[in-house]
Amino acid sequence: MGLDAFIILFIIIFLRRDLDKSPDSQFWRKRFNYGMILTIVLGVFSQVEIGITILWDLGLIAIFGILAYIIYTIDQFSHKKYFIVCWAPTIILSFLFGQIENFFPSFAESWMEVVAAIMVFTIIWGFGLWLFGRRQRKALERERKIAEEKEKEYQVTQEIRASLELEVSDRTKDLVKQKEELQKTLEELKSTQDQLVHSEKMASLGELTAGIAHEIQNPLNFVNNFSEVSNELIEEIQEEFAKPKEERDSELIQEIFDDLAKNLSKIQSHGKRADSIVKGMLQHSRNSSEEKESTDLNLLADEYVRLSYHGLRAKDKSFNAEFELDLEEGLPELKVVPQDIGRVLLNLINNAFYAVNERRKSGKAPEDYKPLVTVATKKKSSGIEITVVDNGAGIPKENVNKIFQPFFTTKPTGSGTGLGLSMSYDIITKGHGGKLKVKSKEGEGTTFTINLNEED
Repeated sequence: MGLDAFIILFIIIFLRRDLDKSPDSQFWRKRFNYGMILTIVLGVFSQVEIGITILWDLGLIAIFGILAYIIYTIDQFSHKKYFIVCWAPTIILSFLFGQIENFFPSFAESWMEVVAAIMVFTIIWGFGLWLFGRRQRKALERERKIAEEKEKEYQVTQEIRASLELEVSDRTKDLVKQKEELQKTLEELKSTQDQLVHSEKMASLGELTAGIAHEIQNPLNFVNNFSEVSNELIEEIQEEFAKPKEERDSELIQEIFDDLAKNLSKIQSHGKRADSIVKGMLQHSRNSSEEKESTDLNLLADEYVRLSYHGLRAKDKSFNAEFELDLEEGLPELKVVPQDIGRVLLNLINNAFYAVNERRKSGKAPEDYKPLVTVATKKKSSGIEITVVDNGAGIPKENVNKIFQPFFTTKPTGSGTGLGLSMSYDIITKGHGGKLKVKSKEGEGTTFTINLNEED
């Protein structure tokens, strides 16, 4: 077969390949089968020179023309138009050069190289356009599929939208009702929250009670003791003054007066100590006035660690722990709300004592374990840092980030409200513009750090 017969056969095969199983496709499949057979026969006859060769060539041209007509007039094959554009030059030139070779052999021989070059160019042109058209066709097919998918997605979206609009319409009344119920619930929650905060304050006051009783007992004992001694000294001086003037011991009288002065000074000192404890208790129990005053944080830390320790000792006779104070000397006073900072320290120190005591009672601690809580103060460039360190069991890693959340607690049910650390965090960060951070490692202990900035 010649080149033109191969090209026509190639076009028929590609047209036939795109047919489906519909009745129309069955009709065209049969026609294309006949065309393939006829093309092969004409191509063979044209090469073996049976009969008049020009007739076979004209037959091939006629088949190509029919194919062009089908492609350009039948919508089913219109997407294959690029086949005609690709191969028409090659078919026509092959036919013309074949006839020139038959009728003008000498002319054809002299122009053979030019003819061959032109044929090669048309073949390259045909293949190039065919490949380009095929690639374009695939790209268009992909775009068509994408467009179909988008159309399907759009239809699905429209259906979902209609369904959602209907559902939203049906639920609007319920939402309005739920909003009213939620508003009422929110108001109730706010009221409950206020009650819980008040309860937490009262709970911390309760924690102080036993410690205050122990702490206030010491200065009262001193006052009572020095009062009794002073009464005895007064009796002695009265006895001395009852003697005749010449028998009185002036040196003894002076010593008694000196002792009385010392006793009165000590009674005054311990009375002030008792007064400061009572004042601190009253400040702690009342609502914060949010009025900041210059405060010695060393004294505040010392007072609350002792109150916490003695309170826990009075509450639980099995409680056993040690505490250390590492207070920096010369620490400047800082403007804070003393009762609020006292609440924070009490919460942190109580938690620290609880942690070390629980580890001691758990039986999992080393044999040489000594429960220890350390409270330290330190001057920083921007303010003052207070740390509360314990060597308890530590906080599990997954709970560290939740420790300041309201109502979150690692203690057993009934052992805490879960508001202590949350309130402490708010007091430090919102009330005093400072920072409260926690660092913990299981099996080693926990450190709470308070950073309070100096006011300009």
